[in-house]
Amino acid sequence: MNASSQGTPQGVPTPAVTLLVVAKEPVPGRVKTRLTPPLRPAQAAAVAEAAIADTLTAVADLARFPGIGPVRPVLVLDGAAGPWLTVPVEVARQAGGPFDARLAAAFDAADGPTLLIGMDTPQVTPGLLADACRKLAHADAVFGPAADGGWWALGLRRPDGGLLRGVATSQPDTGARQLERLVQAGLRVTALPILRDVDTAADADAVARLAPQGRFAAALRTALTGDLHSGGAPTDAVPAGGIPAGGVSAGGVSTGDVPAGSAHTAAARPLVGR
Repeated sequence: MNASSQGTPQGVPTPAVTLLVVAKEPVPGRVKTRLTPPLRPAQAAAVAEAAIADTLTAVADLARFPGIGPVRPVLVLDGAAGPWLTVPVEVARQAGGPFDARLAAAFDAADGPTLLIGMDTPQVTPGLLADACRKLAHADAVFGPAADGGWWALGLRRPDGGLLRGVATSQPDTGARQLERLVQAGLRVTALPILRDVDTAADADAVARLAPQGRFAAALRTALTGDLHSGGAPTDAVPAGGIPAGGVSAGGVSTGDVPAGSAHTAAARPLVGR
């Protein structure tokens, strides 16, 4: 029986999992810069703040999901926590260096099964995270591809930063290289559904449509209607047509094992904070 077809025995919770959320402090001009334009820096920062809040809420709700064992959420933060962080969570500072080294250090600091996600998929649900935890109980690794060819989730039953260190980020083949690294290490890798992450204005619109009741969608609507205030001064509304009315919905893929020697080969984007 392969990993994807196995489940946790009825009544037996999944093993304890550390769930890392890698994020950047939502400072105007430092975060979600690819959304400006059409958004202004303060608006983009508010959207980023909302994305973090939605993600952390999904993580917090995971603990109440049936059959899920203890979950230790950790926000691995580039920057400082502050009043903007409204969801209670343990905070760890990101390591220095290039982004692959930061991700590797986050895994090296973890103990036991660990799932890492970013802040760019605010449509993530407790159900998706629960599915990842269940699969991680029966695989060496789980890998969540992003619609643009990158990845939105990576879980390792035995955390090892060496599996990420040296895999260049922000390259056209980042996702393929990361998956190839896992497979070449001899790991049994189980795929998670594809999600669309938020890099561009079109991405933001599409993701907001997928989760219209979330904080992210509300922050984007606020930006579009010009009601956002930063430092007491109102910002201008985004020009009409600044964010496309359409958008591509996140698709799903089968959650079977990734066969040895295979890799996701589409163009990749960085996981978070770019």
